[in-house]
Amino acid sequence: LTHFPTATPQHKWFVWLVTCKSQSTSPHKNPNPKSLHHLKQNKTQPFNSLPSMALITYQSKNPILHRFTTLHRPIPRLDRTVLGLGSFSHNAGSFKNLNFNPKTSKLSLKNNPFTYNLAVTAKANANAAFGEDLEAEEGALKHRKILLSQVEVKRERNVIFGRKWNSLDIGTAGIVLAMHALCLFAPFHFNWPAFWVAVALYFVTGLFGVTLSFHRNLSHRSFKLPKWLEYFFAYCGVLALQGNPIDWVSTHRYHHQFCDSDRDPHSPTEGFWFSHMSWLFDTNSVIERCGEPNNVGDLEKQPFYRFLRSTYLVHPFALGALLYAAGGFPFLVWGMGVRIVWVYHITWFVNSACHVWGNQAWNTRDLSRNNWWVALLAFGEGWHNNHHAFEYSARHGLEWWQLDMTWYVVRFLQAIGLATDVKLPTESQKQRMAFNSDSIAT
Repeated sequence: LTHFPTATPQHKWFVWLVTCKSQSTSPHKNPNPKSLHHLKQNKTQPFNSLPSMALITYQSKNPILHRFTTLHRPIPRLDRTVLGLGSFSHNAGSFKNLNFNPKTSKLSLKNNPFTYNLAVTAKANANAAFGEDLEAEEGALKHRKILLSQVEVKRERNVIFGRKWNSLDIGTAGIVLAMHALCLFAPFHFNWPAFWVAVALYFVTGLFGVTLSFHRNLSHRSFKLPKWLEYFFAYCGVLALQGNPIDWVSTHRYHHQFCDSDRDPHSPTEGFWFSHMSWLFDTNSVIERCGEPNNVGDLEKQPFYRFLRSTYLVHPFALGALLYAAGGFPFLVWGMGVRIVWVYHITWFVNSACHVWGNQAWNTRDLSRNNWWVALLAFGEGWHNNHHAFEYSARHGLEWWQLDMTWYVVRFLQAIGLATDVKLPTESQKQRMAFNSDSIAT
């Protein structure tokens, strides 16, 4: 999204029609504005009569086509200016295949299974553009805030009802529910050996698997490991039952690419619980926003990761069988149910709580926060604003008092020669990300 932080209600705003020439555009690129014909729009023309695309600018003779972003309904927002258009630039082809239905404000491409909403949003004089009363629009834009935070839920999303579930969504929801149901037996099948097995696996799968391997090593390439050790830690991550490395890494990379925008796979601006867990049950939404996974070529070319993707569920359930054979039902309840659910919610709190509660030390222009209690539970992942400022960094707890157990493990591996090319932010990089008099926290 393109922000206009200096715009005020006194600026003069223009609504433009954009007529695209019949030309091909390559995937992942916006059309060249020089190839577009811009026509000034009659401000009295109703919104639903726009024939193609629309763009709002202020005091500009050369309007720029903004990044595309899906919106669920045509509604002006007072804090940003965007061209609300489906992310069809991910599909190679010409704009002559573009279809717009003015009655439903739907935009679609021929031979494309997805349909997108077309919406234009404006700041300040929205009534001049749409012939609507600005005060009424301001009242409609008073969004609900998440408890104890200033984060607004701007587009509430309900993934449970009103949509078609596919087999992957049903399977994911079934596994998550089954693990939570297994936890109900925990008070009745407690013993100390089972408890310590759960604690040990919490470190193996949560620390070594999810945070060190899936996140810092595979997603961000913050350091390098010998292949045998990289594969071992990745296998530990598979036992967390959070997905195979290829899919996990792809979603996370998209999160950083589109953080807290309409294309973020999991942002609290669509609801706290959506960002926490329910986004997992709507895979079609992720594909609509981001396209098919095409950002993990480094993993897909390795047979080991393709093997884990094709046999993903075998490994954690094989571990469950071993636990049951070793310690009976208590080991299964605590080593699988309690441990997996515990690691689930700790990982999910990084996506939800760390974009809602905490403080911002760096000007990341998103909702990421440093949250100390998530950092304690998630082995340093809670220093999330630090991470979004320097996502390549192997160290998230940048201050001496910011506990970061994952970094301590990386530092140990570096000391014994197993971790190399360990990336850390430089002082000049920190200065560029620091707040200054012209920077405002999101």
